[in-house]
Amino acid sequence: MRILGLDPSISSTGWGIIDVNGNRLSYVADGFISTPAKEPLSKRLQIIHDELKKVIELYKPDEASIEVTFLNTNPETSLKLSMARGVVFLMPALYNIPLYEYEPNKVKKALTGVGRAEKSQVETMVKILLPGCQPKNNDSSDALAIAITHCNLRSAYMNHAV
Repeated sequence: MRILGLDPSISSTGWGIIDVNGNRLSYVADGFISTPAKEPLSKRLQIIHDELKKVIELYKPDEASIEVTFLNTNPETSLKLSMARGVVFLMPALYNIPLYEYEPNKVKKALTGVGRAEKSQVETMVKILLPGCQPKNNDSSDALAIAITHCNLRSAYMNHAV
């Protein structure tokens, strides 16, 4: 089974791919989709779409996972994030890939055992659980953490695709 983890953002959408064979996880790839701040919002969303399409077509994941996002205090930032999430939600659907959503504290707990773990602790566990993995940035590390979470919790969430 191949799992795609996604961490959407208008500026840098992280993605990570892992393979699952029984209880064994293996790192496949990770990266991030950066969009230039000076581009119009519509162009930035198109870049996320086009690059994520390439990732899906290249790695052919069976399932995808994403983190629940809480609203930012800045309404404009929240709106832009919601638009990026919309594109990220759409892409697996276009390829008939089920998408599962996990709350941030579940991701932290699945990796570290503590629901309020620091980002650095989560990244350390990603590297431990996926030997040889050196995430490209924080966004791709978060995406790998979301993929690992899905692997650990997928049996409990199989009927809860979003």
